[in-house]
Amino acid sequence: MRPDILNPLFAEVTALKGVGPALAKPLDRLGLARVVDVAFHLPTGFIDRIAREELDMADAGRTIVITLTPREIRSGNGRGPTRVQATDAAGNTVSLLYFGGHPGWAKKLLPIGEPRRVSGKLEMYGQDLQIVHPDYVLPLEETEPGGREAIYPLSEGLTSRRMGQLAAQAVERAPDLPEWIEPGLLARKDWPGWREALARVHADPSDAIARTRLAYDELFANQLALMLVRQSSRSRRGRALAGDGRLRDMLKLPYSLTGAQARTVAEIEGDLAQAQPMLRLLQGDVGAGKTLVAALAMLVAVEAGAQAALLAPTEILARQHLESLRRLFAGLPVEIAVLTGRDKGKVRESVLMGLADGSIHILIGTHAIFQQAVTYRDLGLVVVDEQHRFGVAQRMMLQAKAATAPHLLAMTATPIPRTLTLANYGEMDVSRLDEMPPGRQPIETRVISQDRLADVVEALGRHMADGGQAYWVCPLVEESEKSDLAAAEDRAATLKARFGERIGLVHGRMKGPEKDAVMSAFSAGALSVLVATTVIEVGVDVPNATLIVIEHADRFGLAQLHQLRGRVGRGAGKSNCLLVRSGALGETARARLALMRETTDGFRIAEEDLRLRGSGELLGTRQSGEEGFRLATPELLSELLPVAADDARLLIDRDGGLSGARGTAARLALYLFERDAGVALLRSG
Repeated sequence: MRPDILNPLFAEVTALKGVGPALAKPLDRLGLARVVDVAFHLPTGFIDRIAREELDMADAGRTIVITLTPREIRSGNGRGPTRVQATDAAGNTVSLLYFGGHPGWAKKLLPIGEPRRVSGKLEMYGQDLQIVHPDYVLPLEETEPGGREAIYPLSEGLTSRRMGQLAAQAVERAPDLPEWIEPGLLARKDWPGWREALARVHADPSDAIARTRLAYDELFANQLALMLVRQSSRSRRGRALAGDGRLRDMLKLPYSLTGAQARTVAEIEGDLAQAQPMLRLLQGDVGAGKTLVAALAMLVAVEAGAQAALLAPTEILARQHLESLRRLFAGLPVEIAVLTGRDKGKVRESVLMGLADGSIHILIGTHAIFQQAVTYRDLGLVVVDEQHRFGVAQRMMLQAKAATAPHLLAMTATPIPRTLTLANYGEMDVSRLDEMPPGRQPIETRVISQDRLADVVEALGRHMADGGQAYWVCPLVEESEKSDLAAAEDRAATLKARFGERIGLVHGRMKGPEKDAVMSAFSAGALSVLVATTVIEVGVDVPNATLIVIEHADRFGLAQLHQLRGRVGRGAGKSNCLLVRSGALGETARARLALMRETTDGFRIAEEDLRLRGSGELLGTRQSGEEGFRLATPELLSELLPVAADDARLLIDRDGGLSGARGTAARLALYLFERDAGVALLRSG
């Protein structure tokens, strides 16, 4: 249970004064459901408000705070702005302009003859002074002083001033906590305590020392949690899985392993032969051959008399793995089954019985494979594919399915920068497949303006006429527009009108059998073009598909673009990727697309993605299991993570772990920053 001292911070956001159902909605849109979320919602900048007694033309361009008395209100009659003429204490005049809205609103806000405290940016218009849309207008008894005011990320219905007031309340509720940072490090860095740092950042967003301290606390809790997971896993009773090679000898591979694959298989085989459970992350770029490595690892487990389970994030990927492994293991005495959320009735019962009696050797599936009703006779190896979709807690749930701790191999086709590997997988050993199998064709990438969409459709027609297949990926759509599903449906309809029934559509909201039917038709060549949302990002392997069109490519993150591009280039033919961009591009979007055109090296792309977008958006959108950071920016991540890792190691190895005085404080840090995997382990520590 969470320590009582933290309860004020983990109360619902409605515990803050003035937060009712109406204000809770915009807060919820920002993900601020509890007081602690508001406390950690840090400002991104500030405004210096200069307090003035009199208007002065020399202040034009600055944000001022001044007492003004409204003298006259002129309505714009629905076309122009509502203009409020006001004077300061010396009789100098300024116009307060409001565009849109009802003039009656301005009369209520600024009643004639009644002084008000007004703040906004003072501007010159010809020889006259004006303030367009003042930031706030307050009665004198609610006077706000001048000074530095924080600017926050906002949602409609919230102002920075209101957000700042809520943050001040949240900080007020924050308790003084004992210090968890190693004293020598704290002295060297000259950091304030965590509560003082929190108050300082909200009061002055430019306070780099306070901001760095908070980022460090978050990273320290993260590293400590991962080390506790590792320590717990290593101390659990496991079992050695030594395969005799009989099943692998029966495999008839049409190609030799790459050097990287052979090295990684040897590392995994060495891990499996130890009684201590394996904890290994397998990173491999798109097409580097991770599935084959995982297949060989699972065969080792089966040779040793154990079962293996492969966890995939989507049904499409789970069923793709099933087909791949059945082809690869054709003729081998290995029983493979699949279990997803949609498997019901006799099919499900048959699979559950086969797992319980051991007649099923390998189970592939979605999160359904670690539900309570699923029991294994002897689970020895767990493989987690597309690891970024699952958090530490989820991989621990699956490991808990075995009487003795199973070995764990986590895989990701999303190349992860080294910094984030340490941040999210610090409890694991890491293998990298940094070599491509021979025969993989390079993919030519071109960037084309949306204005030339007709040319793209023409090129697609020529590609189809030559017998080629293609993907057409519809964009991530912003909230203000229609959904990405509607965009995909519109594009499919347009292409069908042009090319007929050889156009298929697949999206995440389709029912499983319907989705499978479309995917099967595309794989079999009955469909020439698959129009899709990003549901095809992983797990689709059609060698004859050698063209991919990605609409509004500038809206995707680099790593996601790289994943999508990896759907082509899987056969012997030359492949092309067309990135269709919007008309006006920002600097970051331009840099992303230029890099995509320049390189197909996923690891280089990942490092650049971290630099351009930040860790919380590594994939364009955060995935469900990803351990995101709220306080640590990418720059601070690179600087502080190694220090935090050393400090956490020092606590465990030298300072008595969680049982000493510093360890007691560190427990609070784990709860405060919600590193759940670490928190779960505290119950036995």
